[in-house]
Amino acid sequence: MRILNLLKISFKAIILNKVRALLTMLGVIIGVASVIAMLAIGEGSKQSIKTQISNMGSNMITIRPYAERKAGVRLDRSEMQSLTLDDYEKLASEASLLTYVSPQVDGNGQVINGAENWPSSIYGVNPDYLAIKVWEIENGSMFTDAEVRSAAKVAVIGQTVVENVFTNGEDPVGKMIRFNNIPFMVIGVLAEKGENTFGQDQDDVVLAPYTTVQKRILAIDYLQSIIASAVSEDQSAEAVAEVTKIMDKAHSIQNGTTSDYEVRSMEELISTFSATSEMLTVLLVAIASISLLIGGIGIMNIMYVSVKERTREIGLRLAVGAKGADILMQFLIEAILISITGGIIGVVLGLSTTFIIETVLHWPTSVTASSIIISFAVCAVTGIFFGWYPARKAAALDPIVAMRYE
Repeated sequence: MRILNLLKISFKAIILNKVRALLTMLGVIIGVASVIAMLAIGEGSKQSIKTQISNMGSNMITIRPYAERKAGVRLDRSEMQSLTLDDYEKLASEASLLTYVSPQVDGNGQVINGAENWPSSIYGVNPDYLAIKVWEIENGSMFTDAEVRSAAKVAVIGQTVVENVFTNGEDPVGKMIRFNNIPFMVIGVLAEKGENTFGQDQDDVVLAPYTTVQKRILAIDYLQSIIASAVSEDQSAEAVAEVTKIMDKAHSIQNGTTSDYEVRSMEELISTFSATSEMLTVLLVAIASISLLIGGIGIMNIMYVSVKERTREIGLRLAVGAKGADILMQFLIEAILISITGGIIGVVLGLSTTFIIETVLHWPTSVTASSIIISFAVCAVTGIFFGWYPARKAAALDPIVAMRYE
């Protein structure tokens, strides 16, 4: 009952100075709204990165030549010849933790269809490539192992290539295109994938048997990389260790010597991006939290003014029997009410800001219950922390001195 009366008194005191109370809340409102918006952007970015990487093949493992440094210059990986078909065959036959394995060679050139042409990239792979990259054929089919063995001049093309070299809406399947003047029959069209995490258009691509690209486009007999998929995302680390063991044996790599290849998994990429995203989120939240600190100082300041203005009232209440604890509780409740009210408005403003950011700027956002609970809890703590000292000062006033205060 006593708490209820103190709540009524505190509420009336705030209502009597509602403009001043609202201005006092501003720091808390801005702080809470900023923290919620920053956490939503950080969480949204993290989820977006994970989704995009999963679309690229979350359990994908890439084996590439180690880029040597000669005379202070790092050599181009595509020119390194340390990966061979023997490496691919050993991985495909010996690795128990890999589901799919594909060689990869690639080059750039001009895709030509009649009078239309488009600069693109050609990737020489095997049929496992689609499963590794989690990619589907929208129209037609993927080339077969037999076509790989015979170095057939067949190709599967991405949507961007289709849109730029088949401008009359014709079905590309069964049509001939030329890549760097080498004719290819289009046997399939890839489903649209869009841009990857690095902003690269994944649909601007031509896939062909690696044997064909090696012999007819690049004139090389080595591999530029090998890609594979682990049996599961959880076993990526074990699969990387197995790949490393097989490759070390194949390349006679001894302990302490530098490898002429390197193995990377998407798990490492996800961890790196997640760590970077979390670091940026913590930084942004720390900056936003400064507003909460300023809001707390504002509450302390206004509570001091309130104690000064109501010194005679405090003295009178103490003289008629009120206890110091009642005075302390009254001013503390007043500070917490200001802080929590500011927190509620801040939560509404933060959710509105997040919605606007996602709708207008198309940034990925994700509001979690924990971000709202934490922001709200910080508000309550701010009210208690910054309201305690002025309330304590009011409770310690001498009734006679307070009643004489002018």
